[in-house]
Amino acid sequence: MSSLLEPHHQRSPAPNAAQNPLLVGLIVALFALAGGLVLAFGGPLAAVAVVVAGAGALIVLRDIEVGFFAVIGVICLLPFGTLPVDIGLTPTFLDVALASVIGIWLLEIVTGRKRTIVTAPITVPLVVFILVAIFAFIFGLGNGPLTSTLLRHFAELLLSLGFVLVIIDYCQSWQQVERLVKALLLAGAAAALLGIALWVIPDDTANQLLNYLQRLGYPGGFVIRYIEDNPELTERAIGTSVDPNSFGGLLLMIGALAGPQVVARYRLFSRPVTLAIVGLIFLCLVLTFSRGAMLGLAAGWGFVALARHRRLIPYMLVIVLLMLLLPVTQGYVARFVAGIQGQDLATQMRFGEYKDALILVQRYPIFGVGFAGSPDIDIYLGVAMVYLTIAQQMGLVGLFSFFALIGTVFGYAFFNRHYFRGHPRLDPVWLGLHAALVGGLVAGLLDHYLFNIDFHHAVTAFWLLVGLATAATRLGSLGALAEEGRTTPAGARA
Repeated sequence: MSSLLEPHHQRSPAPNAAQNPLLVGLIVALFALAGGLVLAFGGPLAAVAVVVAGAGALIVLRDIEVGFFAVIGVICLLPFGTLPVDIGLTPTFLDVALASVIGIWLLEIVTGRKRTIVTAPITVPLVVFILVAIFAFIFGLGNGPLTSTLLRHFAELLLSLGFVLVIIDYCQSWQQVERLVKALLLAGAAAALLGIALWVIPDDTANQLLNYLQRLGYPGGFVIRYIEDNPELTERAIGTSVDPNSFGGLLLMIGALAGPQVVARYRLFSRPVTLAIVGLIFLCLVLTFSRGAMLGLAAGWGFVALARHRRLIPYMLVIVLLMLLLPVTQGYVARFVAGIQGQDLATQMRFGEYKDALILVQRYPIFGVGFAGSPDIDIYLGVAMVYLTIAQQMGLVGLFSFFALIGTVFGYAFFNRHYFRGHPRLDPVWLGLHAALVGGLVAGLLDHYLFNIDFHHAVTAFWLLVGLATAATRLGSLGALAEEGRTTPAGARA
């Protein structure tokens, strides 16, 4: 265990791209040129945005971990923010953050600063999944116009998928995994606190505050959301995520990640801070009134309880009893029951979408219809389920490659589970990462935001967790080999 947690001082530090003056000078020159061109044609605000982006890139160049923190912060707090630059398409803050991290990683490879790339068993199925997505995209271009928005959204999907490889390569010590997980928990709690605050204040005030985000590319007008989009019904928490269901999906994955910390012997934060994080996330998740997200959180926590921590079961029972007995939650419980029975409008619409999606998959079963649109006027592209969404767009080949990829993640974890059981400091983080994936996959039965190219932040959050879970398992595998005396964890740097 110590080999994963303690620095290896005898090893030379990893080469840093920022140590190359020629590379730094080239980047400065490129951003200066871009700033001048944008100033000439796009105005001073756009030029300032380019300069700020350039400064951010240089910061990431010096410490790529800052780029990971930026990705996490944008996902949770400003997922739809865009730069005030229009070059045929408008880059989002998440685009810039992801591209910076992946770009710096690629530059280190190209310039020879990075001589080896760390991989894991999911590398091959991930690459296969990416290739199937590219083929389906090209194959389906005849089904709709190739717009700049579609091209950007598909490029964002590829960035999110490729980000997994960067995460696995970067996380070569347990401290790095822990720092990223801490950032996720804190950013998730901040997003939840913001969502609760906007829900509590008067609707008109909250709407006015959210409308200020129009300057960053957010939608304007009346953006507050209600159950069934009926202002006569209860308001739904959205934070800065625009959509309550995608917001609930983000909160459920971070909440499931935090679950083992409540009952763990070794926590990332003190007990009061841990309880505050979990409490804020759970309360805000309830206020989203996303039944799929709540079901996903229950599945994530149930996975933790059954796999390791039976002590979590009393906490879950207390929460269930409170929701059943408290007067303020009766409406929520009634809505949940109505959904199970298929009596409310939203559930009935889902059933209709499932039926239409199955018709489309039956017509185009191999590689789907791509991402541009449906070739048939009597059927549409779009369904509130991750798995049918993948089957529509990438066919059964894409769906099976996705199952193979996820199966590899959990199979890899299963074969290395004994190491984490014997290391109580590592286990809560490792278990929480896989609980977050379980929660997301269960919620995917009732919604599509985890593979909807219009919700780039939700897609990226899911694949970020895939990368972190795989990286954590890989470190555990190296630790197990080291303890058995067969090798030393050479790929596990501090």
